[in-house]
Amino acid sequence: MLSILVAHSYFLRFDQKQWERAKPYPPLATLHVASMLRRAGHEVAVFDAMLAAGVADYQRQLELARPQLVLFYEDSFNYLSKMCLGRMRDASCEMIALARASGARVIAVGSDATDAPQVYLDSGAEVVVLGEGLVTLLALVARLDLTPAVTTPQLVDGQNGVASYNVGKVIAVNGARPLPNPLYSEQPAWDMIDLEKYRAMWRHAHGYFSMNMAASRGCSFRCNWCSKPIWGNQYLQRSPRDVATEMAYLKRVFNPDHIWFADDIFGFRVDWVMDFAATVHATHAGLPFTIQTRADLISDEMAQALRAAGCAEVWIGAESGSQRILDAMNKGTTVEEIIVARERLRSASIRVGFFIQLGYLGENLDDLQATRQLLDTARPDDVGVSVSYPLPGTKFYEQVKQQLGAKTHWQESNDLEMMFHGAYQSDFYRAARDLLHAQIDAEKLNVSPHQARYAAELRSITHRWQVLMSQEALYRTDGDQRAVG
Repeated sequence: MLSILVAHSYFLRFDQKQWERAKPYPPLATLHVASMLRRAGHEVAVFDAMLAAGVADYQRQLELARPQLVLFYEDSFNYLSKMCLGRMRDASCEMIALARASGARVIAVGSDATDAPQVYLDSGAEVVVLGEGLVTLLALVARLDLTPAVTTPQLVDGQNGVASYNVGKVIAVNGARPLPNPLYSEQPAWDMIDLEKYRAMWRHAHGYFSMNMAASRGCSFRCNWCSKPIWGNQYLQRSPRDVATEMAYLKRVFNPDHIWFADDIFGFRVDWVMDFAATVHATHAGLPFTIQTRADLISDEMAQALRAAGCAEVWIGAESGSQRILDAMNKGTTVEEIIVARERLRSASIRVGFFIQLGYLGENLDDLQATRQLLDTARPDDVGVSVSYPLPGTKFYEQVKQQLGAKTHWQESNDLEMMFHGAYQSDFYRAARDLLHAQIDAEKLNVSPHQARYAAELRSITHRWQVLMSQEALYRTDGDQRAVG
């Protein structure tokens, strides 16, 4: 059997906004694959970058373990890994080079590696496995175990969904192999990381401890800006009983106060959520949890089913208050559906957050004002605001790729830099972002005895918004604003 070090490169300390936010989650997909490899009989250890100080921590573990294989398996449930932040890519390439220099064989798997395999191969990875790649990965590891000295061409021979060098050229063989449903029940290797560090950070910053789970993988919708290098347009769902059983296990063994479901879309169907709720109650697995979903999936029945299951908070990809922009995104939802979903969830006593995206191709001042109006009408409990981010493999990327300059990735999640020729400069969107956040934060003061302060805050925000709008010409670009809708 092989000695394998499974690693990822998302260092929370390298992303100042997320470090200050202090809501770290373990690398779920990385722990899934570590568990699979251990069950296959290999000697497995995990380097968890999330709360590590830096690459030096990895180097020390590498030198101590001296593994035969280092597998870089990025957490595909972490949306920031999908964004492929520049500091994380740099860290990953440095870690790969250190592993190769130590004499280990190196395999890389992840969103960025799938989109840009040559970057990882040039850093020293022998093979990049495309997509989630678990079927291919198990085959490669078995081949390495059988013949440790196997050459790279022999290693990848006959395998689908891989990229490697062959005679000086990067050769990618077919697309990623899909994950069959039976592998979904793999229990993460929680014992391979220091979970108490997570608990301490959560409790110090927020007074409670949250853990993460996933009830499904993928998304079958086709928004133009959404990158799907791992699961494509598949939506693969675990059984309600399986998910509830895992929640009961986490509650019994680790005693978290809250669960974050990392699914792109949780539940999807009312009957699934109702079955999940019933099983949660029958097994005493109940914990408050947070999910992500779409506005058009929130019927009255869905809102009540979520409440019955213990859902405390729902994040909706609202994106824009302009129907024209939603249609341009191929979002498939309406502004009215967003508002109605908010009201249905409010009636079920479920908190609601909106994800908002500024600067999409063709967005103008009226569209931006419509987004502000959406927040004023719906009044979500929280909001997350970003600017449109062109990711490889998306229709949006293809529309703007000729406009991209040298910078193709944000360095950190708070970068908020426009990388294509939008209507306005980055500073304009950063100012709009701050005002939208302030608008939602002000709503928290709309309770006795803070109404006077609330009214003053609203007047201040309105004034600052008017000033920004009056100065918008100063921020305009000569960007290519193609027609949308």
